[in-house]
Amino acid sequence: MAERGFDLGRGERSEGGGLRPVDRVAERGYFAGPVAGELPVLDGEERLVFASNNYLGLTADDRVQNAARQAAAAVGTGAGASRLETGDTMVHHDLERALAETLGTERALAFPSRYAAVVGTIAALRPDVVVSDARNGPGVADGCRLAGTTHLEYDHRSASDLRATLEKRDGESRLVVTESTFAADGTVAPIEGICDAAEETGAWVMVDESDAVGLYAGGGGVVQAAGLEDRVRVQVGSLSAALASQGGYVAGNGPLIDRLVEGAPQFAHCAGLAPPAAAAASEALHVSRHGDARDRLWETVAHLRDGLRTMGYEVLGDSQLLPVAIDEPARARELREELYDRGVVAAAVRSPPDGEGRVGLAPMATHDQEDVIDCLEAFRAVGDDLGLV
Repeated sequence: MAERGFDLGRGERSEGGGLRPVDRVAERGYFAGPVAGELPVLDGEERLVFASNNYLGLTADDRVQNAARQAAAAVGTGAGASRLETGDTMVHHDLERALAETLGTERALAFPSRYAAVVGTIAALRPDVVVSDARNGPGVADGCRLAGTTHLEYDHRSASDLRATLEKRDGESRLVVTESTFAADGTVAPIEGICDAAEETGAWVMVDESDAVGLYAGGGGVVQAAGLEDRVRVQVGSLSAALASQGGYVAGNGPLIDRLVEGAPQFAHCAGLAPPAAAAASEALHVSRHGDARDRLWETVAHLRDGLRTMGYEVLGDSQLLPVAIDEPARARELREELYDRGVVAAAVRSPPDGEGRVGLAPMATHDQEDVIDCLEAFRAVGDDLGLV
């Protein structure tokens, strides 16, 4: 019989060169070389990590870790079932109450992942048309395919192109979707203008705050900073970034959450978020609201951005994410590799505009002034070696 399997050799190898384990999720760590099946071996040099979405550094915070431990001891390490069966716990409800209070909504619902939250929301709402920013992540397109929904895109961060796109559709239920913060260019979406354009045609607005929640005033995201809670009908986000855990959420009014509980397969047919993850996120949200981690993060971001620009690097955006623009992808890869050899871990920006190279930096609140200086010195040395500055 002819071979009817799959060609596993097709496609490109991961840009990161394979899996590279690290000993801990923090501002510093020991890394192993790329591995396949054998046991990883950590090397002997600690590196500075500027490539993590652990923005507030709370994965190592004693309060957050203790909350996870207590939930595991009291409730269990896993939910054990869908929350519609026996996997619903008071830990989940405590997290959802805190999210709703922080985000200025009636209710919130925790999902096993941010991806599940985005896909499940579109699948449950089943709008006739979804109009999304051209640089949104893949969850939007996947949700549209699952729901059988027409998916259109508007020009990146362009409220005017969104308005023109919406005006071409009539008599349909429409959902406008944008991320609030875009990793590839470090920019923030013009959410007020997006709301204006959507409201002119009766469309709902859904904002993905995965890289923003926890970082703005009161522990909220860009929606809260702009005072747009009443105009954004659906707020989606991640619990695995600033909130130092795992999972995702949707926040909105009561009828929306009721629809998702029964109508989102990614909620109804999946085991509930693990109780330790829910407890960790809830405590991290509390710390972000009432501690000084947010202020320390933004001070570090400003120091790093100013230092890089002073050297002559082009640093894009206006958020906590700092993409450094390089003239071509190969040069960006070379910069990242040389930085790694000098003890600084930077991120690969995997979807920059065609022909451009970018190296991403994501400072943490737990990076101190010496860490930032070390990072800048590495950029200066590598930039001189490669002729970038």
